[in-house]
Amino acid sequence: MASLSQEEENYVRMSLLLTGISPRAVRVMFDREFHPSCLDSSLKKEYNKLLDLKKKHIINQNQWNFLCPRFPDVPDSKTFDITLMITLLRNLTNIVPPQSGFDCLPSANEITPSADIARIKYYRNYLAHLDDGKIESANFNSVWYDISWAIDRLGGQQMKQECDQLKSKTLDQTNREIMLEIRRSNSEMIQLRESLDSLRRSHDVLQDDHIEMTKEVNRLKISAKDTIPWNIRGNQ
Repeated sequence: MASLSQEEENYVRMSLLLTGISPRAVRVMFDREFHPSCLDSSLKKEYNKLLDLKKKHIINQNQWNFLCPRFPDVPDSKTFDITLMITLLRNLTNIVPPQSGFDCLPSANEITPSADIARIKYYRNYLAHLDDGKIESANFNSVWYDISWAIDRLGGQQMKQECDQLKSKTLDQTNREIMLEIRRSNSEMIQLRESLDSLRRSHDVLQDDHIEMTKEVNRLKISAKDTIPWNIRGNQ
């Protein structure tokens, strides 16, 4: 197998950081806000609000299945993805949001728990939009510093040590296979986006055609009505 470039290795390490360690750090905070022993009852109390989030497509069907599992199962935060945990923290708790909200990268001097989960959310989105599977080393070091200290504040020193080890350890065959899978996924995502763009364009064209056709039908109706003699028109 061809060796990875430094930029590709940076991407693999960042992927492992954001998909492996950061969700556990967010879960530590989540379990403080929703203690596991009370999670089921806490969610049931907020059922109407959760249902509203589902109707708005903020919570998807798969996430909903974990929130409301079939009896006798009960919700367990270990089954929640990081997006769902952040959604619940944003909408069901009284935590103060970062100055610029949860959807922007907080400033460096904001080190509150809400700012740290916003940081992790921001960088996960950043990683998801890197189609070439590469991160320049200067950018990698800056982002890694930001994320690893957010993980430290949320999850504790042991998780920070895991971050430090992950940054320098030798990538094994499994990690390289992850890189290949990421490449395949990125290629599929690009194709999917192109297909969606094509569908949107087709939909827009059909909508425009429908509008024009409706206008033309209405114009013909009016034109036909105007050609009927007034004395006959009144008897219709």
